Amino acid sequence: MKRRTFLRNCTGLAASAALTSQLRIRSEAQAQAIKESSPAIVVDPKPMFDISPRLYMQFMEPLGVADSSVEASWSYDTDNWRQDFIDTTKDLAPDVMRFGGLLSRYYKWREGVGPPDKRPWYRNYVWGGKETHRVGTHEFVDFCRRVAAEPLYCVNFVGDGRQIYAHTREGNRTGDAREAADWVSYANDPDNVERKAHGHPEAYGINLWQLGNETSYGRGGFTKDQSIATTIEFARAMRERDPKIQLICWGDIGLGGESWASDLSDRAGQHIDYIAIHMMGQTPLRKETVLNGFEYQHAPERAWEELMELIPVRIEKKLLALEAELDSRRSKLPIAITEGHLSLQPHNANPILTEWLTGVYHARALNLYQRHSDRVKICTAADFNGMRWTTNALMHQVPAGASYLLPVGAVMRLFKRHNGKQGVTVKAAPSNLDITASRTGDKIVLHVANMDYSGSTEATFAVEGLVTTDGRVFEISSDNPRQEASYRNPDVFKPREHVLPASDVFRWRFPARSVSAVELECRAA
Repeated sequence: MKRRTFLRNCTGLAASAALTSQLRIRSEAQAQAIKESSPAIVVDPKPMFDISPRLYMQFMEPLGVADSSVEASWSYDTDNWRQDFIDTTKDLAPDVMRFGGLLSRYYKWREGVGPPDKRPWYRNYVWGGKETHRVGTHEFVDFCRRVAAEPLYCVNFVGDGRQIYAHTREGNRTGDAREAADWVSYANDPDNVERKAHGHPEAYGINLWQLGNETSYGRGGFTKDQSIATTIEFARAMRERDPKIQLICWGDIGLGGESWASDLSDRAGQHIDYIAIHMMGQTPLRKETVLNGFEYQHAPERAWEELMELIPVRIEKKLLALEAELDSRRSKLPIAITEGHLSLQPHNANPILTEWLTGVYHARALNLYQRHSDRVKICTAADFNGMRWTTNALMHQVPAGASYLLPVGAVMRLFKRHNGKQGVTVKAAPSNLDITASRTGDKIVLHVANMDYSGSTEATFAVEGLVTTDGRVFEISSDNPRQEASYRNPDVFKPREHVLPASDVFRWRFPARSVSAVELECRAA
C-alpha cells in the first residue's frame, strides 16, 4: 500500500471512529436527559404500515346559488381557470380531487363534454339555481393535472335510488350502469371515438370512481339490499370497460343506525376497492353550546374546550366502530372518508371556521386518520372551495381575484408537505400534545397539535435506537386565537420554519394552540 493511501485510510478510520464516539456520547446524553428533564416525545421507529398517498383529498361540487364555488373559480374573461385559484390549490397540494357529491344524483356527464358553447344548462335541484356545465370532464381533469391531483368522479348511481330525480320537469335525471360505463370508456379508452371527436385524443386515465353519494342517508332512496345489488351491477359494467379502475362504494350508516359496511363487504367485496363513509355530524356535544351561532366570540376558551371534546366522540368512535365491524367479518377492504367537516350553525357558514380557534381541532382529526392509515386510505377534513361557505379548505374572493386557505386548509398543507412514507409509533408524549409520527429512511416526522389553550409545552425528542443529529420545526401559531383568514391577509396561516438549536439533546417549546410539523434527522447510535 502506498504511503499516501495508507495515511488517507488512517484519516478516514479516525474520522469514522470519532463520529461513532460522538454519536454514542450524544445517545447517552439524550437518554439521560429524557430521564431527568422535561417531558419527552418518545418514538419507536419501527415501521408499522405504509401511509396512503391519498390522505389529503379535496372535494369540488357545483353548489348553485348556495355557493357558486365552481362557477366563481372559472374566469370568463380568459375562458380558463382563475390563475390565483390554480396557484393556491397547487400550494395546498391535494393528493386527490373529487367531483360530485349530492349533485351526482342528477348529473348527466354527457352534457358536460364537447364544445362548451353547445353544452346545455341544467338545474341544480339540491343547491338551487342552474349550472352552466362550463366545467365538464375535460376541464376538471385539466385542473387536476395542473395542481398535480388525482381525479375522482362520483357517478350517477340511479339517483341513489331517489325516484324524485327520475320524474323531474326536465325529465329523467338518474343514470344507469351503462351510462356510468360509457363515461369510463370516454375517459379511459385510448380509442374512444366520442372523446376524440371532441378534440381530446389522449385518454384521461381516471382511476378512481365513486358510486353515488350518501346513498344510505335520509328517506326515499335505495334500501341496503337494493344498493348492494346495484353496486354489483355498476361494478361489473364499469370494469368491463376498464378492469384497472378502482371503485369506492357506499357503506355508511342508514336509517335506524344500521351500518351497511359489513353486508356490502360480504356480498360485494370482490367487486369493489374501498368502502366509503362520510364524517358528517361533527356537532357540539353540550346542550348549552357556544359553538352554534356567534356566542363563541364572547367565550373563545369555552369554545376551545368544546372543540377538544368532539374528536373522540364524533370521529374516533365512528371510525373505531367501522374498523371493528369490518374486522369481525374478516374484511380487508380499506376505508375512504370522501367527505367530512365540522358541522356548526349557521349551516356551513359559521365564521369560527375562518379563525385559528379551529386549527388544532382539524389537526387532531387529520392525526387520527393518519394513525389509522393502515385502514384509512382516502380522507379529507373539509370541502374544497367556496365563496361564502366556511366549511372549505380554500376560499376565493370575487371580484378581488384573491384565493386563500382557511385554517383547515393551512393544516392540511402543512401535514401534506411534511410527512413520512411509513407510520411509526409515539410511545410517550406530554398529555396535552396530540401527535402522530412517520418516517422516511432516517428522517422522523411528527405532526404535533398543542391542545392547551393558554400554555406552551416543552418536550425533548427521543427516537429509540437512533440518535437525533438535526431538526426543524414548521409551526402555525397565533397570539390571537381568534385570528381570521381573509382575502386581506391570505398568508396569515403560513407556517414559520425554525431550526432546532444544536445540542446533544434536542427540545422544543410548542406554543399554546399551535400546530407543528417536526422533522428529525437521525442516525444509528
